[in-house]
Amino acid sequence: MDGYQRGPADLPRAAYQLESVISKIRLSHLTILSAGMALLSGCDSIPLPVATAGFPAPQMAVLSAPATAPLDPALLQPSGADFHIGPGDQLDIEVMGDISTLSAVTVGPDGKIYYYILPGLDVWGLTLAQARDTVADAMDKFVRNKPPVMLVLRSVASQQVWMMGRLGSPGVYSLGRPTSLLDAVAQAGGLAVSNPAGGTPSESADLSRSFLIRNGHLVPVDFERLLRDGDLSQNVYLQSGDFVFMPSLHSAQVHVVGAVVQPRSVRMTGSLTLIQAIALAGGSEPQAYLQNVAILRGSLAHPQIAVVAVDQVLHGRAPDVRLEPGDIVYVPYSPNRVLVRYMDLILDTFVRTVGVNEGAYAITDKASPVSIGVNINQN
Repeated sequence: MDGYQRGPADLPRAAYQLESVISKIRLSHLTILSAGMALLSGCDSIPLPVATAGFPAPQMAVLSAPATAPLDPALLQPSGADFHIGPGDQLDIEVMGDISTLSAVTVGPDGKIYYYILPGLDVWGLTLAQARDTVADAMDKFVRNKPPVMLVLRSVASQQVWMMGRLGSPGVYSLGRPTSLLDAVAQAGGLAVSNPAGGTPSESADLSRSFLIRNGHLVPVDFERLLRDGDLSQNVYLQSGDFVFMPSLHSAQVHVVGAVVQPRSVRMTGSLTLIQAIALAGGSEPQAYLQNVAILRGSLAHPQIAVVAVDQVLHGRAPDVRLEPGDIVYVPYSPNRVLVRYMDLILDTFVRTVGVNEGAYAITDKASPVSIGVNINQN
């Protein structure tokens, strides 16, 4: 797996091709818990409530989700699929018996190679064997008796994974051989370490909020079990296009996504409430549905969600809610009748937004933050 530097031209193809990211949380049931609306002394806001006995307060319902489903055992094995050629890959080609024809060629952005006296040959998406046959068929027009052609893969640039966040050397890496998540973390420099003056070095990645995106889905890897406990049952093999993100453990931020003017991570310098966080994100969009604003707290594998009627707070009919570092605030565009799907929607929007923005920032520091909307059938 080799490091690769991207340029601004890659932004539309790379950053915005990051797929939707969600692990479908299978709940046998959801218990609505009490909101516990007692005010803190001398404070106009309340903490995110913990589970207590009784009925939920009308402004808030708290949901607990069990652990995600076990990993598919197939994810723990290298992919058996054939390698498919793409732009940037380098090939060594030779007509057997004629050393003068040996040449290293690079697959161009259009997916074509230019070898010997041949016109451009389209090899994008072909296996190595198919590309070899394509070259041999084309050479048959210029060389008698159709001599055999040798075609081997010299280096890979089209198969890549994103390793972002609190790593020693974050970046985009080429995936030229079977690579597990542990291998990829090691090749990206391992987990970044904080080394305060006079203090003890410690890891700085928040493993509870780390995630892996693949083909529009969150691969349910528990990073804490893998990297802290050494549980190899979480050591999945990576595939081209995977996006791994490890946020900072020490960053006091609240993430505001969904129907807000400027989705962003809001840095906390003291106490921060739900209404303040939405205001710092530019306020809600006109079409925002403020009756079901959600706060997600805890790890992505074991989240808790509070659903808040923000319209009641804005009209002074309910107290504001105090946030904590790492909270995810989601402002929806429409009501959600099915709470399980609502949890999916929040996680999906959050990881999509983080993935796209982190990918864009890796390419250019002038990227503007975006939020990703996800449609879910409300029936």
